[in-house]
Amino acid sequence: MLVLAATPLGDPRDASVRLREAIETADVIAAEDTRRFRHLAAALGVAPAGRVISHYDDNEAARLPRLLDDVREGRTVLVLSDAGMPAVSDPGYRLVAAAAAEDLPITCLPGPSAVTTALVLSGLPSDRFTFDGFAPRKDGDRRRWLAELARERRTTVFFESPRRLGETLALAAEVLGGERRAAVCRELTKTYEEIRRGSLAELADWAAAEVRGEITVVLAGASAATPTIGSLLPAVQERVADGERLKDAVAAVAAAAGVSKRDLYNAAVESA
Repeated sequence: MLVLAATPLGDPRDASVRLREAIETADVIAAEDTRRFRHLAAALGVAPAGRVISHYDDNEAARLPRLLDDVREGRTVLVLSDAGMPAVSDPGYRLVAAAAAEDLPITCLPGPSAVTTALVLSGLPSDRFTFDGFAPRKDGDRRRWLAELARERRTTVFFESPRRLGETLALAAEVLGGERRAAVCRELTKTYEEIRRGSLAELADWAAAEVRGEITVVLAGASAATPTIGSLLPAVQERVADGERLKDAVAAVAAAAGVSKRDLYNAAVESA
């Protein structure tokens, strides 16, 4: 059987009894970082009896055939990420998809997740939400991504590097409006856990200084109000600066925002 198991985000006491048992009994343990896994096993007071191999982004495809063979031959393969749930912005998806395509047995040992932990701590609506993985690294891609969130009514959760957090929040305040509510969750479940709640403008000011640790951002959904034509011009101009035709840029931004393509085009021409 293929078994995906959630591991603690920081505090080893969050490990489930089932995770401890799985570590002790699995035939193969595919860990994102074998050194970190062994530290976790030591903290939990358990000793892995099976084969321990690395299983991370750069070798996931190469590991897949052997791991599938192990499952086919009746072995238990335990997949672990460094923290949280495998396959959620961590290795594991390819293996699960391949095993599911062959109808091989798969199960999951539920547990900690930075996504849901940050969501419930944010104080923002949690009845409907979307997870967007890591924010784009390049400025143009990030601006386009934020423009797509301009009319997203659901709460959005995403990960960000502490090195890029300040510029991402500042750009979000520019594209989405500085008054949009958000929360930055840092070092969840660890000694220096910190939850910052406020407007994007306030959080951008705070994050302009050095921020450290694992970061999860929770962004409030858009209000029912339709964005103004003027507020959409920066997104159009950014696309054009990246080489996109004006008509194509206008069509994409207008469709995402639900505004008149003609009105946005005329405004873009006038502002040029």
